[in-house]
Amino acid sequence: MRLHYFQHVPFEDLGNIKDWALNKNMEITSTRFYKGETPPEPDEYDWLVVMGGPMGIYDYELYPWLKKEKRAIRKALKDNKTILGICLGAQLISDVLGGQVTQNPEKEIGWFPIIKYEQANQSPIAAFLPQETIAFHWHGDTFPIPEGAVPLAFSEACQNQGFIYKDRIVGLQFHLESTPKSVQLLIDNCSDELVNAPYIQSVKTLQTDAYFPHINAIMESLLEKLYANITVDAQESPNTFE
Repeated sequence: MRLHYFQHVPFEDLGNIKDWALNKNMEITSTRFYKGETPPEPDEYDWLVVMGGPMGIYDYELYPWLKKEKRAIRKALKDNKTILGICLGAQLISDVLGGQVTQNPEKEIGWFPIIKYEQANQSPIAAFLPQETIAFHWHGDTFPIPEGAVPLAFSEACQNQGFIYKDRIVGLQFHLESTPKSVQLLIDNCSDELVNAPYIQSVKTLQTDAYFPHINAIMESLLEKLYANITVDAQESPNTFE
C-alpha cells in the first residue's frame, strides 16, 4: 500500500498518521509544495493525504503552486483514489468539488468539542467519530459541504467541520493527527494568530497533554476504516467524478 501526502509548510506534517502507516508497512512518499516539488500521477500511489497550512486556498500570488495542487487533487478524484484532507486539505477538496471556501465568522484555535450530524450516519465511515468529542482546531476559513457529500460534524464556532464523499473521501476541518510536537510547532510558527478572541485559547491550554491520546485513537479508527475499504472501493467503484 502506497500513501502519498501533500505538505504545504515544513511545520505541518502527518503527525500520528505516519506512525500508523509505518505499522501497516505502507510506503510513504510526499510532495512538499513549499520546496517546489511536483506531485506524482495518481497511478503512483493508492492513498492521498492532503495536510493543513496557514495559507488560504485562493492565495495564488503568494503560493502559485496551489493551482498545481488543485489539478493534482482533481486527478486523484477522477482516478477514484482514497483521499483524506485535513484543515486546508479539506478546504482544497471542497473547492475542487465545486464549493466556495470563505472566511469563518470566528477563528477557532484550541481544544473545542465537535458534534456529529445525524446525517453522517448515512456513511459507514462516520462510525469512527463519537457523537460528541473534543478535537484540536486551528483555522480561520470554512468550506461548504460538497454536493453529494455527507456532512460530518459541527462546532459552536463552525457549522461545517467535515464531510464524507462517496465513502472514500473524507474532509476534516479539525485535527485528529496532532501530537504535542506538531502543536508546539504551530505555536512557534503561527503565534501571531493567538489573539484575544472568543474561540482562541491560550498557549498553556493548547499544550494540554491529556487530549492527544484521545484524538489520535479516533484518527486511527478513521484510518482503519479507510484502509479496510481502499482495495475494494478505490479499485472497483465506477468513475463518476467529472
